[in-house]
Amino acid sequence: MTQSATVHTSAAAPVTIGDLLVGPGQPTYVIGEIGINHNGDVEIARKLIDVAAESGCQAVKFQKRTPEICVPKEQQGKMRQTPWGEMTYLEYKHRVEFGQDEYREIAKYAEECGLQWFASPWDVPSVEFLESFDVVTHKVASASITDHELLRALAATGRPIILSTGMSTIDEIDAAVEIFDRDKLVILHSTSTYPMPEDEANLLTIGTLRERYGVPVGYSGHERGLQISLAAVTLGAVAVERHITLDRAMWGSDHAASLEPTGLEHLVRDIRVIERALGDGVKRVFPGEEEPRKRLRRATA
Repeated sequence: MTQSATVHTSAAAPVTIGDLLVGPGQPTYVIGEIGINHNGDVEIARKLIDVAAESGCQAVKFQKRTPEICVPKEQQGKMRQTPWGEMTYLEYKHRVEFGQDEYREIAKYAEECGLQWFASPWDVPSVEFLESFDVVTHKVASASITDHELLRALAATGRPIILSTGMSTIDEIDAAVEIFDRDKLVILHSTSTYPMPEDEANLLTIGTLRERYGVPVGYSGHERGLQISLAAVTLGAVAVERHITLDRAMWGSDHAASLEPTGLEHLVRDIRVIERALGDGVKRVFPGEEEPRKRLRRATA
């Protein structure tokens, strides 16, 4: 494919995810990415669901793997220091992976908290696992965008798809988009540096992806702080996904690039302020301007 392939200039229509619409003209869909920050502990997962609900998120997201498939053979036997002692990398990946019982509890608790939940499946058996829970959508992690076997399995579910585009070329994104129904596709601009420096954010890509594919485009951020995510909303991002943690000092690979509870609360608060402030683009005189207009306006012949 060439750089100009598959340009799709029609306006992006909102995508239905569960009982919500995600797209232009809708409230920003805020996803608290729990990922593996639960460290294999359901109680930590429940606390993070609480944080997302209390902050005003619409959804929480997890990651689902079959370790024997996802961990390269040459890495499976490598020893790793963990909070539970020294173990092989494969043993560690099993230690932090949730199964049916844990996800059943997560599904019930998220529903009680008024949140949607879903996950990024990293292999085909994990798609089947998540389908058994009737999730509202599936998320394609940036690392999986070239795994066309996985993408075809996701497309076959008929569910809406959220596609992250970190560490991807435009040709790789083109090939992935062709597998999915665009009427059910939301793309997330992302840069897969953890944590991400501001000079790698490249937020104008949000508009590039929206014009190229004609689907709603959001933002998945791995930066520290809030400014870049808020700027993404100003540039038209219809969804914002951020990793969340109880404490950035916790053990684990993703905690340092995550938002703590106060940060997440401020993010959602400020997104809602921006939504109100953006308006509709129609120039008008507002009620608050009427008195100053009468007092201060001068007219000359």
